[in-house]
Amino acid sequence: MKTLTPEQQQILANVKMPDDWKHALATELTSSNMDKIRQFLRDQYHAQKVIYPSGSQMFNAFNLTPLSQVKVVILGQDPYHGAGQAMGLSFSVPKAIPKPPSLQNILRELAADLGIAPSKHGDLTHWATQGVLLLNSMLSVEAGQAGSHQRIGWETFTDAVIEAVNQHCEHCVFILWGSYAQKKGRFIDTSKHLIITGTHPSPLGANRGGFFGTRPFSKANDYLMAHGKSPIDWQLPQ
Repeated sequence: MKTLTPEQQQILANVKMPDDWKHALATELTSSNMDKIRQFLRDQYHAQKVIYPSGSQMFNAFNLTPLSQVKVVILGQDPYHGAGQAMGLSFSVPKAIPKPPSLQNILRELAADLGIAPSKHGDLTHWATQGVLLLNSMLSVEAGQAGSHQRIGWETFTDAVIEAVNQHCEHCVFILWGSYAQKKGRFIDTSKHLIITGTHPSPLGANRGGFFGTRPFSKANDYLMAHGKSPIDWQLPQ
C-alpha cells in the first residue's frame, strides 16, 4: 500500500468496510476516481434523485464477506432499480420482496444442480456470510433507470476489487454469468482460481441456452473441497 496523505488517511478512516478490504483497496478508495463517484452521488442526492441501494448498504457485500473469507465471487451488473429491491448484494433481494426473474432462474438452477428446493425468499445473506462475495460491477443506480450509473467510475473500483481477490486469496471460484461479467475475467489468474461461466440468468439469457444445466454450485463446491476448503451451504434458510 502506498503512503497516504493525512487527507487520504481520513477518507479511508471514514469508509465503512472491514480492515482487510480497506488495506487491499486503499489506493482505489482514496483515488481521484472515487472522489468523482462521491461527488456524482452527492450531486444526485442534492438533485433529489432516488438512489438504490441506500448509502448504508452500498458496501454491504464487503461488510458481510471480509476479504480473508472470500471463497466464491458471483458478479452481477448493477443493483436492482425497483423500490425496496437493492440491498448491496448481487442478485439478492430482502425477504419481503418478490424474487426478480434472474434470481428465480438462479434458484431454479440450484434446485436442478443440488436438489435444493427453491426458497420462499430471495435474500442471499446466508451465502455472503459463508464467503460468497455477491459483487455488482456498479454499486448504485437511479430508481427506475437500469444502468444509469455506468461509466461514473464504479467499473474501475470493482476491477480493483476483483484484482484484490485475485492477488490476496487462494483457490477462489469466480462465477461470471453473461458477457459483461466475463469481461472482468481478464483480471483473474486461472492458475490459482477457477472461473465458471454461463449465459446471464435473466429470462432472455437463460432461455437462450448456456445457463440451465451448467451446475455452477456443485462445480464450485467440488473445487473448494479439492483445495481443502469447506463447501458452501447453498440452501437458503426459510
